[in-house]
Amino acid sequence: MSARELDAAGIQEPALRAAYRTCRRLNARHGKTYFLATRLLPVERRPAVHALYGFARWADDIVDDLASGATAEERTRALRGLQERLDEGLRRGTSAEPVIRALAHTGAVYGIDHRFFASFMASMRSDLTVTGYASYEELGRYMYGSAAVIGLQMLPVLGTVGPLEEAAPYAAALGIAFQLSNFLRDVGEDLDRGRLYLPADLLAAHGVDRDYLEWSRATGRRDVRITRVLCAAAAHNRGVYRDALPGLALLAPVSRPCIRTAFVLYSGILDAIEEDGYAVLHRRAVVPRVRRAAVALDGLVRALAARALAPRAGTGSVRNPPDGAATTPASAPGALAPPVREEVA
Repeated sequence: MSARELDAAGIQEPALRAAYRTCRRLNARHGKTYFLATRLLPVERRPAVHALYGFARWADDIVDDLASGATAEERTRALRGLQERLDEGLRRGTSAEPVIRALAHTGAVYGIDHRFFASFMASMRSDLTVTGYASYEELGRYMYGSAAVIGLQMLPVLGTVGPLEEAAPYAAALGIAFQLSNFLRDVGEDLDRGRLYLPADLLAAHGVDRDYLEWSRATGRRDVRITRVLCAAAAHNRGVYRDALPGLALLAPVSRPCIRTAFVLYSGILDAIEEDGYAVLHRRAVVPRVRRAAVALDGLVRALAARALAPRAGTGSVRNPPDGAATTPASAPGALAPPVREEVA
């Protein structure tokens, strides 16, 4: 993380600066799309975004990293340890663990409701035991913790032009839309992990079941019924994007280019899937680099224009509470953000 970002955010204590840099590295390595979008934010807001994403990425890696070779029992133990450190860090307002130190500081600065972190961790724990979902309603309960609360955590960081309550439903919807796109792109990889995020009733409506998806994944063979399932899932996902879209206008003007860019890039995953013939069981759909660059350039132009028009009072640094400051839930202006598991196409 650049010294300019940390200075602008009022973060001066050396260990805390190092903690935020750790979070930024996690974001840069894993969340390519949202890291790119975050660069469009005013500099003083970026460290908090990296802290929130860095923690979520860390927890998600415990659950999902196949390369680690960890057993289910080891993952459960690691997640339990993370929960204990998180609880202590939020209670004390600081931690010896860098990622939690940055997260606790961000939570204190922006008054983020600790219940959002609890809901996120509950969904991470469920990934260790739950392997499928009967319906979108059931999946939605899981996604509240895995995706919706990520957007709600971000609300105080980016700012809105109206009350938090107006932006919150759109923040939740956009977090869910982003994660649905990730789920559709990663169907094959998730089957390898022993999980499926396509609801069983959706499969059944098209004459497909989980075993048939696994057969297709294993053999490389395709079936029009599977394609219809994936088309239906994409249509559902696009509907959630439409539900979330009005929330962009509720954001603080200086934050809109970041979230708009993320919106276009994430929804572009669906376009890439369609263009690749819904072959997600066999290969990952990739958003072309040229398209990503064009979207990023448009976002940069919008961001520069927004900053030029923004009153200076609206872009100052955040307060910097001392180590050990307690965090209390508070209402604040808001914005929208994506879930974890990016490494976007």
